[in-house]
Amino acid sequence: MRALLRRLPRRPRRSWTVAALLAAVALLASGLTALTASGAESGCRVDYTVNQWTGGYTAQLKITNLGPALTGWRLTWTHAGDQQVTSAWNATVTQTGSSVVAVNTNWNGALATGGTADFGLQGTWRTSAPTPSDFALNGVPCAVNGTPPPTTPPPTTPPPTTPPPASDCDGSAVICTDFEDQTGSAPSGTWRFTAPDCQGTGTAAVDTAVAHSGSRSVRVDGKAGYCNHAFVSSMADLSAVGPVMYVRMWVRHTTALPSAHVTFVSLPDSSQGGRSLRVGGQNGALQWNRESDDATLPAQSPAGVALSRPLPTGSWQCLRFAIDTTAPGLDTWLGTEQVPGLHADGVPTQDIDQQWLARTTPPRPTALKLGWESYGSGDDTLWFDDVAVDSSPIGC
Repeated sequence: MRALLRRLPRRPRRSWTVAALLAAVALLASGLTALTASGAESGCRVDYTVNQWTGGYTAQLKITNLGPALTGWRLTWTHAGDQQVTSAWNATVTQTGSSVVAVNTNWNGALATGGTADFGLQGTWRTSAPTPSDFALNGVPCAVNGTPPPTTPPPTTPPPTTPPPASDCDGSAVICTDFEDQTGSAPSGTWRFTAPDCQGTGTAAVDTAVAHSGSRSVRVDGKAGYCNHAFVSSMADLSAVGPVMYVRMWVRHTTALPSAHVTFVSLPDSSQGGRSLRVGGQNGALQWNRESDDATLPAQSPAGVALSRPLPTGSWQCLRFAIDTTAPGLDTWLGTEQVPGLHADGVPTQDIDQQWLARTTPPRPTALKLGWESYGSGDDTLWFDDVAVDSSPIGC
């Protein structure tokens, strides 16, 4: 009996030890859950609220920045259904295929840590319109409506310690040059000097003092006035590149784009009877111009120009284009940014593509010319390097 009494107190001690252990496990699990949730939202959070009806919808988006302070933001996502954005407010929103990009306005670009920005959009759909799940803020995946972003498995091999040379492009590229094969001061081989319409004081030459990669580039001293056109023209035939033609170049120039119309890239276009698709500037910002009807992208209204971008001076800039040769589709990137005002997808967008969509025949560029045309005021010195044209996308 005394032995039994001595053992009786031990039972609650064992019971208490088990309870404590279970509590500790629960606390640990709770801590791990909180840590996981906190870690999942360490970069950003998107709250996506949709109001949907048959064939249409509106969505309100709230971005919360959980990372370092931002001076400008760019939110990207992919539609899993067939949604098509038609308008937006408090952000500039563009869509290419199922990929969507929203860029801040002038007044809501600054996001402190913990800061928020709200914008909305309206769109259409036909068969399905699920909530997107792959929002990313300036490239950082975001939690969506409280759901953590998908994790990315680690690469099977370590990334290279240095990026590949900027001149690298796909082996199928029709044009892929860093101009290192140029042996004299005058463009030669597959490149020739040309002066459309009439030749004045504008010049083009191979430069060994300034280059983006290697030791050579093409320099163009562009002069104002219609008869001072100066270009280097590739001899490559681009008429079979497609169905989407991708163009990548690095360009550097010295003088800000003027208010008058200028061109520094010209693509002769068989759909315009040999007249050109032209990339240049007007009102201080980048623009596309179609020679046959003088249509511009974006529209040259103050709102349209604000949706384009200036071409920065004094530094090398990566400029890329995607030209759809089967439909009126066009995209432009300056560095990694898709320029909203230089995007046409066949859906009319106020202040951007009303003029551009007046012509429905898809473009069919046949050649590439780099240089300078001024239709009024505007001298500039430009360098071109690491130029590529391919049927596949080309990075910077």
